[in-house]
Amino acid sequence: MNNLQEATERICELKGNVVALDALCSALLHQLAPSTRARVERAFEQCTEAARTSMLNAEISEHSIAAFEHDVGRIAALLESLQRQEPASRDRAAVETLLLAVPRVSTFQGQRALTGASGFFFERDERLYLVTSRHVLIDEPSRHFPDRIEIEMHTDEHDLSRSTVYSLLLYEDAKAVWHQAQDSGGDIDVAALQIDRAMLHGFRPRAFTPEHLQEPLGEVEIGTPLLVVGFPLGFHDGQHHLPVARQAAIASSFGTRFQGQGLFLTDARTHRGTSGAPVVMRSPHATRQDGGLPWKLLGIHSARMDMGGRNLVEDESLGLNCAWYADIVLTLTSR
Repeated sequence: MNNLQEATERICELKGNVVALDALCSALLHQLAPSTRARVERAFEQCTEAARTSMLNAEISEHSIAAFEHDVGRIAALLESLQRQEPASRDRAAVETLLLAVPRVSTFQGQRALTGASGFFFERDERLYLVTSRHVLIDEPSRHFPDRIEIEMHTDEHDLSRSTVYSLLLYEDAKAVWHQAQDSGGDIDVAALQIDRAMLHGFRPRAFTPEHLQEPLGEVEIGTPLLVVGFPLGFHDGQHHLPVARQAAIASSFGTRFQGQGLFLTDARTHRGTSGAPVVMRSPHATRQDGGLPWKLLGIHSARMDMGGRNLVEDESLGLNCAWYADIVLTLTSR
């Protein structure tokens, strides 16, 4: 009687263990990205077939084989149903990679939120930087003095609803940690802030590289179509954490320093919050070195340009914008 009771208790214990493992497997499958789940499904099919062959050639009861086939069918049905529920996720995996290289930037003074802006990732020699407008990090005329910024970054390219916010300090020992520069025309409204890769736990965001810079400049003509990708007035796809793009065109001689400064003009409708956005042109000759970003980085959007003597009642805004030439990023990211 004791042996029968012990056997019954052991069977009940095993059933409980199986149910717990089944719940764990189901939870894991629900959390996997669609592409990962598809790989798991293929591996499951292969392992199932190997197990089936082993069982059929071994002395195993028909009850065990029947239970095995029942659970295999149930798990396969679960995988299939999850795949049917993820059409949007499969579409998201094909999102334009340019949007993944442009994070939203928020400035803070302590815990007090100040402004919103745009930026983009730039990678050079395994070093990762956030590039944005200098006036986003400090602007003496408007008394804008944040001490840190937050950037929102995707953690899974296949599930764009997954993101995290990283906080970056702007000062260390009372010294600014970002890189800025001057030229013969004065201060350049571009800044680069290096990001500690250890903070990202192995995730590598999409980023521009030196190969994305346009050379020679003379190949770009006035009127060339452009995109300005950012967060105007903070507006963006809040569910998938993606920026929006404005169509633009080159409005001044590209390669010429407009009014002696290292910038060119674009014709586009822009708003506050677009400062620091990349100004890009579709690459006519995408290469393997573009890292999945078939775009040329031409400039960094700074601000709207207008005429000081414009009649605010009779004259409309010019609708022109300043964009600093992107090659300044090489200076800011040099060792």
